[in-house]
Amino acid sequence: MDFDALQFEWPWVFWSLPLPLLVRFMPPLENQSSALRIPFMERLPSTDGIIAEQRWIWNSTILLAWIMWILLVTSASRPQWVGEPIELPISGRSVMLAVDLSGSMEERDLELGGQPVTRLQVVKSVLQPFIQRRQGDRLGLILFGNQAYLQTPLTFDRKTLSQMLVEAELGLAGEKTAIGDAIGLAVKRMLELSDNEKVLVLLTDGRNTAGNIAPRKAGDLAAKAGLKIHTIGVGADEMWIRSLFGKRKVNPSSELDEKMLIDLSKITGGQYFRARSTEELEKVYRLIDKLEPVEQDRESYRPLRALFPWTLGLSLFLGCVWGFGVMIRRFGIRKAFLSMIRFQYKKVVA
Repeated sequence: MDFDALQFEWPWVFWSLPLPLLVRFMPPLENQSSALRIPFMERLPSTDGIIAEQRWIWNSTILLAWIMWILLVTSASRPQWVGEPIELPISGRSVMLAVDLSGSMEERDLELGGQPVTRLQVVKSVLQPFIQRRQGDRLGLILFGNQAYLQTPLTFDRKTLSQMLVEAELGLAGEKTAIGDAIGLAVKRMLELSDNEKVLVLLTDGRNTAGNIAPRKAGDLAAKAGLKIHTIGVGADEMWIRSLFGKRKVNPSSELDEKMLIDLSKITGGQYFRARSTEELEKVYRLIDKLEPVEQDRESYRPLRALFPWTLGLSLFLGCVWGFGVMIRRFGIRKAFLSMIRFQYKKVVA
């Protein structure tokens, strides 16, 4: 048995162990009555056996009382068993998700379950499992339109992040697209992190049409800060629409600035992905999943198991045994059981 694993949270409690010895220094009670002397004392049977039995009972009681006291003091010291160290594997990556909420994300050129839906609905559907797979990563969420807003700071709470994404609505951040501002906000929020652990996944379906900083300048700032940017261009290349002259084929992604997105990824060491359908978007996020995580210093913990219920329970059990023994000596076995039954009955009635 490894006794090094046994620890006491309050070891100073053991200083109270000698307290019962103070009873020995208390002055004895004075007996004012004189001894009774009878003339036929010599003819009485010998009491040596009775005295020896009483002495044995007294010594046993003292020993039992000491054991109970030691167990009580041990319980008060909060004993605990410390298990072997368990390492927690933590990915060193901090991933900021930037999602376009401009008016063009309302385009219904993608399908979900065989039904045409908006681009934002597809993004929400694909991002949810991606977020749940990022166990151990710190994730954040930026929503951008006319301006960029930090919806969720970097956190390990994937449930809250998913809920904030679900609550995002079209037009919440405006109708235009401030890609540069979204990158600048990500740089600002991740500036103090180490260079090899910062990733921005930026998803958009258009070009930069708003904001206070140009995407190229924001990309240069990201490169200097060590922020890797993966860009995703979402939207179908063609779709059929009805008009007065019948059906005609159009390109709903004609406003997508792929050159800008490729440049942003290139100068920051990231990659550009094109998602023309729901299936392609799922593949994109799975490819991002395969990026090598950067390991931080591993954290570990040692599980603790409290032992005081055992010592306290044993002390109470010995107390019950001692009390039952006293009742047997005084009343006999039958009366002792009856006394216990009456005591339990009174407790139930009360």
